[in-house]
Formats: sequence, structure tokens, C-alpha cells
Amino acid sequence: MLPAMAAKPSIAIVGAGRLGSALVPALMSAGYRIAEIISRRQGGSRRKALALAQKARARISSLRDARLDADLIWFCVPDREIARVAKALAEKAGRKKLAFHSSGALTSDELEGLRKRGAAVASVHPLMTFVTGSESALSGVPFALEGDAAAVRIARRIVRDLRAIPYTIRKTDKAAYHAWGAFTSPLIVALLASAEQVAGAAGVGVVNARQRMLPIVRQTVENYARLGPAGASSGPWVRGDIETVRKHLKVLKKIPEARSVYLALGQATLRYLPVGNRKKLRALLKS
Repeated sequence: MLPAMAAKPSIAIVGAGRLGSALVPALMSAGYRIAEIISRRQGGSRRKALALAQKARARISSLRDARLDADLIWFCVPDREIARVAKALAEKAGRKKLAFHSSGALTSDELEGLRKRGAAVASVHPLMTFVTGSESALSGVPFALEGDAAAVRIARRIVRDLRAIPYTIRKTDKAAYHAWGAFTSPLIVALLASAEQVAGAAGVGVVNARQRMLPIVRQTVENYARLGPAGASSGPWVRGDIETVRKHLKVLKKIPEARSVYLALGQATLRYLPVGNRKKLRALLKS
């Protein structure tokens, strides 16, 4: 059982990368005190941590000299580093702490070293993309929570203070959850990158292709949000236009990777969306 804790626990952030850099200002705006930023001792990570610590008026430290006197330790390091860094900090953390990590794929068990020392631990993952050169707001973002009951309870309160949406997830569902996340952002980017290559076959350069695609991409996402997948579907597949799909497949022989993407998405279209001439389209894809 955790001891009585302030309504808004003080927080130590481990890692000053893209997630940590988004999380710190959001937590500050929600009234949380950032006590410490923990990072590597040198290089780009240290420079980012210094800038973040100045913004938060927080102490900056490394694994070696971290004080860990905050109520909550929040790990924002790459997945492969979570267990190692948590183990390294476990001896210093003391007992009856809270610890979160924000991996979408890994469970709260990555923080077992801290759990064994008496900490309540949880995975707290925002379903959002964070990239250099873009600011990602956390308001309205769903956060998947999993872990010890006491830690999940406080995580839920913090997420709500961020004006985000908390929900619980089972450990056994984390891999599928993360694969879902891959479909919602990085694989969409891969699809758009493939579309740029097809535009090249039509004589349109990458920069122009990107600009000219945006209106239809935005409208498609808006249609999907408002009408659902069936209502947002359009084009030759919905019409059952066999000859047009045949022409697509022929010209895409020049771009084998994009053709593979087209075939895979065609199979998904046949399975999940309304199409005309379904049997003939299925036979065409098989041939």
C-alpha cells in the first residue's frame, strides 16, 4: 500500500527525448512539479535534458547522481533501455515510490526491479505520434494503462488532469495494442511514401505529389471519422471496375514494392469494405 500522497505528486522524468519533451510541458500546465530530469551525462541527450530542465525549473542529473526524491519516476527512454535503467535506479529509489513507463509494446513488468523494492508500477502509453520538428498535444489523447492497482489509479488521475482519456488494458493485449498503433501512424506514413513513388510513375515529383495528395488525404480521414470505413470508401473497388484495377496492377509492375502494398490493401478492401464484382476482383488479385 502506498503512503498518503499529495493530490499532484512530484515527478522525476527519465529521458529527455521526444516523449519526455512533450510530457513535461503538459504536466506543468496541469499543475505538476517536475523535480528532476535524468539523462545521459553527455551528447545530444544531455543538451536536450538541460533545455527541458531549464523550462521546468528542475534539477538535472544522470543515473549516477540522481536523487530520486520525487514521488513518481516516469521513464521516457527507448523500450530496450527501460528494464536496465529501472534496475540501475532501483537501489536509489527507496521504497513506496510510484514508477511509470510509456512503452506501448512492453508491460509494467519491465519495472520489476522497482516493484521488488516496494514501488507501485504501471505502463502509461499515449496513443499519439511524437516526431522531431512537430509538437503533439496530449489533450484528448487516449492513454492505455496497465499495472499495479495503486499505480493505475494515480495514473488515471494524472491522465485526466492532462485532459486526456485513460483506459485500462490487459498485459496480454499489449502486443496487439502496439500493432494497432503501428497501423494508425507509421504504416500510414509508409503508405503515403509508397503513393509518392507511384506519383513518380505518373510524372509527378515527390514534393508536388505530397502537396497534391493532402486535400484528398485530409478529406478521406474526415470522411472516415464521420461516416466510418464503409461510408468513406470510394473509387474503382467500390464500383467493381475490374478493368481499372487491372490497369493499376499492370503499371505497378514498374514499382514492385508499391504493387505489393496495393495487393495487400486490395485484399483488406475485399475483406472489410463494400465492393462491386467481389468474386472477379478476388480472382484478379490471385492471378
